[in-house]
Amino acid sequence: MARKRREKKPFHKQSLEQQIEEPETQRVKPTTRPDKRKRGEEDEDEPISAKLSGRILKQAREQQHEIDHEELEGDRDILQGEISSGALAAALKRVADSDDDDDDEDPQEGDDMGWLNSMNEGGYGMGADIAVSAEEERALAAFMAPDAAAAASSGVAALSGLMLGGAFSLARGKGQGGQARTSAPPPQSLGDLILDKIRAKQVDQGLPILTHEGEEPAPPASVLEDKVLAVYKAVGVLLSRYSSGKVPKAFKIIPNLRNWEEVLFMTEPDNWSVQAVFQATRLFVSNLNARLAQRFLALVLLPRVRREIREHHKLHFALFQALKKATYKPGAFFKGILLPLCQTRTCTLREAVILSSVLQRVSIPVLHSAAALLRLAELEYCGTTSFFIRVLLDKKYALPYRVIDSLVDHFVRFADDERVMPVVWHQTLLCFVQRYKDEVRATDKSALRKLCNIQCHKQVTPEVVRELEHGKGREAKRAAGATSAMEVTVMARIGATVAESVKDMPKVLMMEDD
Repeated sequence: MARKRREKKPFHKQSLEQQIEEPETQRVKPTTRPDKRKRGEEDEDEPISAKLSGRILKQAREQQHEIDHEELEGDRDILQGEISSGALAAALKRVADSDDDDDDEDPQEGDDMGWLNSMNEGGYGMGADIAVSAEEERALAAFMAPDAAAAASSGVAALSGLMLGGAFSLARGKGQGGQARTSAPPPQSLGDLILDKIRAKQVDQGLPILTHEGEEPAPPASVLEDKVLAVYKAVGVLLSRYSSGKVPKAFKIIPNLRNWEEVLFMTEPDNWSVQAVFQATRLFVSNLNARLAQRFLALVLLPRVRREIREHHKLHFALFQALKKATYKPGAFFKGILLPLCQTRTCTLREAVILSSVLQRVSIPVLHSAAALLRLAELEYCGTTSFFIRVLLDKKYALPYRVIDSLVDHFVRFADDERVMPVVWHQTLLCFVQRYKDEVRATDKSALRKLCNIQCHKQVTPEVVRELEHGKGREAKRAAGATSAMEVTVMARIGATVAESVKDMPKVLMMEDD
């Protein structure tokens, strides 16, 4: 028996066409999108909130107040002038008429004061009465302050005085510069008013005042506030017992201050602990430039190191590390510690040994070391200076010829000295000859040999003479350098002309396979 087929029911009761054409009969709710333009118009019609309207009215009142103030200032400027605008216009009109008449009568005369004479002839001179109508009085009162308007309406004499004074001022201005001058002060702009308020605020707070255009800035005040003094005195007390840990933030900002020296000495660096000196050296050497770091090293670190060595006959490890950190700025180290110490000629043997050990442990650029050697060689000799020269020579720098020549002169000048030189001096001479015997001129080699005959040491001097004999000298080195350069050039030329050919290569014997 065959099975009954099921009839397929449509998924939608109505077709899409019927839904679109007759949505109401098919129970379909049409959705309409609101018009954007109508929505914007509805938003515009919405009432403004009370808070926003209050702000708008407040701004409008302020603007109206500013406009009224400017108009009042303008009226005051007109009142402060020597003649009002209405009277000035009438006077100028009459002056122009009189000038035209004078030009017609005598065109060749070019007197600038002729218009004033015409005014005197026309009845506008000294003591003449001027008739002012009621309409002119009202126009005058509109351009003047209330007090001045009342005075003008009380009589014509005040107006005649103003006109006469204005005429004479115009004549004087025309005779001097060809145009009228007024004594009214120039109006201030909005920027000038803001700057005046800023300057007043800076005066109240004790800050440096903004200067006017073309003025030089005033020097900073050196008087510190009591609060700043109290803070940095407390920082000094903390640094006097500092051992480890963080440094106060008030101390860290000192290198960024303009008067950092004054603020620094408020903390009493002489009472700092050695650990605090090390932290301060790190801070100032890394944050200051070479010139300012030199001042810190010369005023704080060097006196503290010398006092430590003098009192304890040794140097604390923290101060030794501080000296090593000071070499981070080599120029400041040499100018702030090494050279001042040698210039005093009071450097002890212990101080020289300790500082030379610091130099031996750090790496210093060749230019700074060469400059220091040049300066040490030119200083008046002191026994401890040889320690520093020997340490710098042991670094085996490629020194300029000027430095080498100055070192030769430094040693040769002791040929006329009657003193018996110390052993460290002979060791320094031996170190110099060992390192730079090939850079010395022939005349300098002979001068050094004569020096060895005068200043001699039984163990060191023979070694110096032997090194001088084996040295080639600067001239021989230059000749050898020129020869080697020529040989390299010739070989290069030969190599450029020679070209290998594969056909000319010899045959390679190959082993036969068994």
